[in-house]
Amino acid sequence: MTSHVMNTYARQPVTLSHGKGVWLWDEDGNRYLDALAGIAVNGVGHGHPRLVAAIADQAARLIHTSNIYGIRHQETLADRLCALSGMNEVFFCSSGAEANEAAIKLARMHGHQKGIACPTIIVMEHAWHGRTIATLAATGSAKAQAGFGPMPEGFLRVPYNDLAALEAATNANPDIVAVLMEVLQGEGGIHVAGKAYVEGAAALCRDRGWLFMLDEVQSGIGRTGTWFGYQHFNVQPDVVTLAKGLGSGVPIGAAMTAGLAAGLFKPGNHGSTFGGGPLACRAAIETLSIMEDEGLLANAAERGEQIRTALGAMLADVNAVQAIRGMGLMIGIELDRPCGALVGIALKAGLLINVTRDNVVRLLPPLILSATEAHELVARLAQIIRAFASTPA
Repeated sequence: MTSHVMNTYARQPVTLSHGKGVWLWDEDGNRYLDALAGIAVNGVGHGHPRLVAAIADQAARLIHTSNIYGIRHQETLADRLCALSGMNEVFFCSSGAEANEAAIKLARMHGHQKGIACPTIIVMEHAWHGRTIATLAATGSAKAQAGFGPMPEGFLRVPYNDLAALEAATNANPDIVAVLMEVLQGEGGIHVAGKAYVEGAAALCRDRGWLFMLDEVQSGIGRTGTWFGYQHFNVQPDVVTLAKGLGSGVPIGAAMTAGLAAGLFKPGNHGSTFGGGPLACRAAIETLSIMEDEGLLANAAERGEQIRTALGAMLADVNAVQAIRGMGLMIGIELDRPCGALVGIALKAGLLINVTRDNVVRLLPPLILSATEAHELVARLAQIIRAFASTPA
């Protein structure tokens, strides 16, 4: 049957019908171990009874009102996020790209208030911040940008995880107002920033009056074993962006502010029709409660260590495997060759994975993953990587 859905995705030849925990089933009854979690979204897994009950209860009460009126769940969620993060204010939207758009606008407003006519934001090579025109300009992917030029001005790109390069690129530029970066690049290949780099970048921003802005859309909400990836470092950002795992599949994003960014937005400066609606915020509140009650931060750290250690042992003699890296349940296995074909191979083996940067297998399983399920994930993945690597590159 012909579909009228726009052809913007190279979809796998399967349609999923339902899920439970870390498992998914397709319309033909085949079962899959979900090692992708909707791209770091379904942190509490599929069909969690507490989440389902909260969403159903809220849907029966109130789904949407708009931000013309007070939204109690939005206030509760903002208070909770600020308590967990040390931030001061939260703007709610519906996606990570929108959250990063808010961050870009905050940086430009900060610059204009300092009298800078053309504010410039430092961004990183291989970064990923979204597909809107502004966030695409901040994204370090020529492939994603192709066909959509000209890109907006106001961005200066530097190498990632290189403090000397960051300092050198910024020393003579009076228009810089902010640094926007990920402490753990997701789409860029699961690259973990060094402690000295992150803390040095934060210090540079503080010394020069720039906003230190962190994109935690993929790495936030417990994925790395802490509530936010930056909590592995001794830093306090001015802006933090969130989405993905925040609502466990109900679309919600957030831009949190503190320090120099707190109070920048006033009524009329920014907005969102759907952002922070009652249903989305109720889902996010329940998500955070489930994660806390079930110890999912510690579980993410433990299961991530289990998976990386086990894969390292099982693939130690496979020369095609160049590196196994990550934090918590955000893991990348880099091969010496393009490995996009592994997605389809894994699907046939009952395992849902992803490949990014052409040669990095990306694992983002639900944070509820058990030790037994992690063992099963490793066994299936190691077998297909070993077989794939045995064929000529």
